[in-house]
Amino acid sequence: MIRLRSILQAFLLLIGMASAAMAGPYEDALPKFAADSYSDTEAAIGAVAASGHQQALSLVEALREGRLMVANGQVYLRGAAGQFVDAATGQVVEAPAGAKPVRVNNRVRRAVEAALGGMTLLSPDAGTRLDAARAVFRSRDAAALPALDMAIAQESDSKVKGALESARAAVLLNKSDASSSEKLSAVEILHGRGDQDALALLSSLSPGTPREVSEAATKAADGIRSRLALWNAVQNVWYGISLGSVLLLAAIGLSITFGTMGIINMAHGEMVMIGAYTTFLVQEVIRTHAPGLFGASLFMALPLAFLVAGLIGILIERTVIRFLYGRPLETLLATWGISLILQQGVRTIFGPTNREVGTPAWMSGALEIGGLSLTYNRVAIVVFAFAVFSTLLLVLRHTSLGLYVRAVTQNRRMAGSMGIRTNRIDALAFGLGSGVAGVAGVALSQIDNVSPNLGQGYIIDSFMVVVFGGVGNLWGTLVGAMTLGVANKLLEPYAGAVLGKIVLLVAIIMFIQRRPRGLFALKGRAVEA
Repeated sequence: MIRLRSILQAFLLLIGMASAAMAGPYEDALPKFAADSYSDTEAAIGAVAASGHQQALSLVEALREGRLMVANGQVYLRGAAGQFVDAATGQVVEAPAGAKPVRVNNRVRRAVEAALGGMTLLSPDAGTRLDAARAVFRSRDAAALPALDMAIAQESDSKVKGALESARAAVLLNKSDASSSEKLSAVEILHGRGDQDALALLSSLSPGTPREVSEAATKAADGIRSRLALWNAVQNVWYGISLGSVLLLAAIGLSITFGTMGIINMAHGEMVMIGAYTTFLVQEVIRTHAPGLFGASLFMALPLAFLVAGLIGILIERTVIRFLYGRPLETLLATWGISLILQQGVRTIFGPTNREVGTPAWMSGALEIGGLSLTYNRVAIVVFAFAVFSTLLLVLRHTSLGLYVRAVTQNRRMAGSMGIRTNRIDALAFGLGSGVAGVAGVALSQIDNVSPNLGQGYIIDSFMVVVFGGVGNLWGTLVGAMTLGVANKLLEPYAGAVLGKIVLLVAIIMFIQRRPRGLFALKGRAVEA
């Protein structure tokens, strides 16, 4: 019996020795996660990342996501479904009592990002490699250099290779034992990158940096600042064109009604709102009955928004405005009252809160050109605004309705004496302007909150555009919208949004005093009288 017990003890001792011999850097690092020390956790992350263990990536990802748990000195990975996996064996186990997540701070988070970057630099997926290169660039962890060199040698994607080279340059520039030639090469690469992150690296070199490297970095930083200033100016011009296209969409319908009938339509913004809510309803129907058509929802909403807003505009003109021609103050008050009625009606039906209007997949994302970022939804709105302008210009220039509208605009009495039914043209023109405002609401639903107050933010700016460009002149509306949009965005960095708008308003008032008819005055006997 004693002999059997001795044999069993020797066997268990051999198993323990074999297990100890099989333990590697990964297994040795696990207890450090249970030490509840940020320094030990950071050291454990580096050891795990360098171990090459098959569980290493899952463990570091779990730490980043707050799913690395510790209980009774053991380390576990908590899965998405709540199951627990032993970090040492990879086996699913019962949930341990008193399990707590491993604590992290900013230093540990940086170590996690660096480790993930180093472990995923050789991933077969290009997107994963790109994210890994960006993570190493942010962390500047020297331990990732061997993996970076290997990844650069194997990389075939030019975009990913550029990111890898930038990450390597960032590491070398902050590596104390890197040679001056390596650091000068890193400065050149970062200068070619030319963004804010590169500028921050070049502007924050350590005090012990060689003189020639510091001088090269200073020169490169100055070049990046000049380049960024130029790109910022171009970006502000683009923002101005984008704002101008929004103002064009909001004001172009008002230009027709204001120019044709001289009506100060304070309910014009509510036509924009109605178009936006029509888009919301179309998307709700598509989500419920045909989700596969969501990408085409805006194209379906365009004709419906035009019809709904246009019919409401004709109804307003036939029931209210037709009795107030020649009485501008009463018309202003009446349309203001109508705008309040429409807002309250929408609040009653849809509620006072914002409604979600989704963005189709083809409008998501951005196009990067140098330092210029063009979001697809803004590009689509600019193109759409010019398409609406061109279509409306063709209607007014090459259709009988457009001929009658221009005739009534230039000389109402003469047009009436020639047999044109001016009352009918008034109704159609008001409906056309309201319908175009509804179409504008479809576009604005992609960049603004869809709420009962949507139109109020554009009515004043729309009148400014129409008056500045010239009442009833579409080309004046286009030039006025783009001029105000670009001027507003160029002034904002220096004067602020509010003061910039005040400066523009004062400038328009002074301009109107010199040219009361705006940039492009209409020609005609009645107009010139």
